[in-house]
Amino acid sequence: MSRYVVKVVGERDTAMELREARLDRVAGYRLLDALQGEQASEATLAGLERLAPGFPDWIVTSLFGGTYQRDGLSPRDRQVANLAALTALGGVDPQLAGHVRTGLRVGMTEREIIEVFVHLAPYTGLPKALAGLRVAAAALREGAEA
Repeated sequence: MSRYVVKVVGERDTAMELREARLDRVAGYRLLDALQGEQASEATLAGLERLAPGFPDWIVTSLFGGTYQRDGLSPRDRQVANLAALTALGGVDPQLAGHVRTGLRVGMTEREIIEVFVHLAPYTGLPKALAGLRVAAAALREGAEA
């Protein structure tokens, strides 16, 4: 473990100990497959790898092998947070649709997924909540037809 010294302007030096980040590439790929399905993962990663070599591995390793591996939130709770963040961001329909499907995989009901978007309306604004609902409805419909 490294030790870093942080100098705060106008104050005395303070020592801060930082923990080493845990990154587990194998666990990341395993989790991605579990959350999105192996075929969906492979299709997405292959297309992105052709466009930006190495970038998909960085995403999987740092996000699914790092952030998702942290203690403190269940996979279901992480999906609620993802749905909220992507809705607030807007303009990320493919990612939002994927996280709607992942929400079902981690035990959310269709009603709970829809309620996330309803709950977001006063926080993100009605247009973004409605856009999220539109994406969710399409993703849920596609899931029902599959």
